[in-house]
Formats: sequence, structure tokens, C-alpha cells
Amino acid sequence: MMVRFLGSDIFRGSVYGQGHPLNIARVWPVIDICRALGWLEADEYQQVAPATPEELQLFHTFDYVAALLEAEKYQQLSDKKMQRHRIGLDNNPIFAQVYSRPATAAAASMQGAKTLLSGEAQIIFNPSGGTHHGMPDRANGFCFVNDPALAILSLLEGGAGRIAYIDIDAHHADGVEAHLSGLPQVRLWSVHEENRWPRTGKAGDVGDGNARNYTLARGADDTALLEIINQHIVPEVSDFVPEFIILQAGCDGLADDPQSGLCYSNQGYWQAVEQILALKCPSMILGGGGYNPYTTARAWAGIWGLIKGENPYETRANADVQHILSSLEWRHRRAQNRPAHWTEQLFDETG
Repeated sequence: MMVRFLGSDIFRGSVYGQGHPLNIARVWPVIDICRALGWLEADEYQQVAPATPEELQLFHTFDYVAALLEAEKYQQLSDKKMQRHRIGLDNNPIFAQVYSRPATAAAASMQGAKTLLSGEAQIIFNPSGGTHHGMPDRANGFCFVNDPALAILSLLEGGAGRIAYIDIDAHHADGVEAHLSGLPQVRLWSVHEENRWPRTGKAGDVGDGNARNYTLARGADDTALLEIINQHIVPEVSDFVPEFIILQAGCDGLADDPQSGLCYSNQGYWQAVEQILALKCPSMILGGGGYNPYTTARAWAGIWGLIKGENPYETRANADVQHILSSLEWRHRRAQNRPAHWTEQLFDETG
């Protein structure tokens, strides 16, 4: 089975700014850990350049994309444009790569879709993707570009007839549902924390007809997540018989993540991902939420391990991996007494 890992060096130096929840290393540690473990071959990794403005307009408006370009060039926008597009407002800051960084994540998702369509690879991993809150004409929820929507539309443009979008992020995929849940070729499934921002995706909500939403109470653990995956989402996706699956694998539902009240271990999270992979459908796995750099890097590296047939459930960190994890910076109270397993092994302690 051919697999591909999409990434870019832009994620090594680009941050949202001091004090922002995304002012952490997320993508490059995953790449480096997978290489250090011997899990990532040179021909499996592909560098991606930013998407062009024209490519982003498959989902986003001309004026919005132009505003992102202007914000990156001048590092400011007029108040009128800020208010209209919410760039520079609502925790969507103007930063040095405010166009280039999200456009690169979007390019990876769009390129991944084309690779699936061509049959060149059966599984694509894009941990920089998963920015599911972005709206066509405005930034939303730390998301400037909606790469899952662009991936879905790229598959449709290439002739796909049945696409399953599955989202296990702690936050509801409001941008994707609001604009794509009425398409007859697409079905959307989301499992997320109830009454968590953006407070959409209530249990039983079907969007414009083709969405299915499952909510979990604060404190929900692996058992609750896997019950929904195994009893509802997997059977429903199987009945739909998709040609392609896009899985948004945000890991902010992990117990050590500060941006939700869910309490998964990464072992339960990986089991959920395994159930989707077991459907044996051409798939693209995206990142998404993840605001603790230690847990995010380990969780997403473990996903690539699963894709490669490795066993992250028993993977100890070698010296190189320990160095990578120990070098991460996180100015958060949860990092003051850092547990040993955050740097010494991929898997969480359970039980």
C-alpha cells in the first residue's frame, strides 16, 4: 500500500504570536519523531508549497483571499476589512505568515485529494491540515483557510461520487457543516464535546441534511469515544460505502490538552483512528486541534505509525525522540510538572 506524508518547513518557524494557544510547535516535531523512529522513508515524504489565491477560491471568496495576502504583506488591515473578515480579531491574529502558513496546509490537503484520485497513494497524512472552522469570507476559531472543505471540493472536482468526512476533534466542524452538508455526494460525521465552542453541532443536528453529530459530556473518556465510533460512525460510514474518507483527527480531546474537557488517552484516540483505517477505503488523515505540544506530537506521530503498520502502543522514545520532545517549549501551567511519559514514550499511561 502506497502512503504519503505531506509537510513543509514553513511550520518550523511560523507561530501565531505570544500568548496564543497555537504559539507552539506542532507539525515539525511529528515529522522529526517519525524520522527518528525510522518510520518515515524519504520517498514517502513530500514538501508542499503554498496554494495560490486562485486555488483557495475553490471555497473562499476573492475578497477574503485578497485580505489575507494584504495582511501578510503589510502586517495590518483597515478596520473595515478586519471587521468584515475577522482577520486580526477573535484570536485570529495577523502574523508573519498569515497567508502562507494556512495556504500551505490547504495546498497539502488539496494535493492529497488529487493523489487519492490518481491512485498514486491510498493513505495521505497531513498533520498541518484540519482547520475546519474557516468560513468562505472570514477567519474563525484560529482557522484562516478551511482545508478540509477544500479537500472535499477537490475530490468532487475530480469526479468523486461519495465522500465521507469524519471529524473527531473536540470542537464541532462548523465551517465544513455550514457549507457542505447539503451536497448529495458528501456525508459528514462529527463527535465532539457538547456545549464547547463554537456550540454548534448539537446531538441530532443534520446541518443541511447530510451531517450526523454526536456529542460527549465533559469528562468523557476512551470508552465513550469508542462507543460512538464503533456503534454509530463506523456502521453508518460502512452503509454509505464511500469512495474516499477524510478524517479530521484533532487531538484536543486528549486528557492533557487545555482546550477541552474531554479525557481521552492517546491509546483510545489511536483505536478510534484504527477503526476508520480498518474500513480499507482510500483516506486522508488531517490534524486539527491540539494545544499541548507534547501530547500533540506523540498522538500524531502515533497515527503515522499506525498507517505504516508500526505499534505506537508500545513505542518507547529513543535518544533522538527524547531530545526532540524535551526541546519543546510550552509556557502553560500544565507543563510545570511535566510527566515523564510526555518525553519518554509515545503512548499514554492508562488504568
